[in-house]
Amino acid sequence: MSEPAPVKRRRHLMDPANPRRSSPGGMSLTQVQKWVMSTLAVTTILHLVVGLVVAAAVVDEDRLDAQVGLLIIAGAFGVLSVAAARAIHQKPLLTPWLALGAVPALVGIPFVF
Repeated sequence: MSEPAPVKRRRHLMDPANPRRSSPGGMSLTQVQKWVMSTLAVTTILHLVVGLVVAAAVVDEDRLDAQVGLLIIAGAFGVLSVAAARAIHQKPLLTPWLALGAVPALVGIPFVF
């Protein structure tokens, strides 16, 4: 008698004797760690920025200096959040992308005044 024909595995099942190669477009562990770290840094700092904008909106209207100061600080922290993300990815810090960090403070201006 002859040997039975080998059972052909379905494509969606893993074959331990014939592992698939990883796709060339995949990200390395280091790249994933950088993306996770930069996302956490930016979202954490942006929460602080939104809190500063809300604080500027809540301050008494006769304290114009405090409102303006809080909005300026919020804009500075927003720019720092973008700079932190670029630093984590080891990209040049001085780019037009830094202007994106000031957007939450600029959006808060109509709510404060």
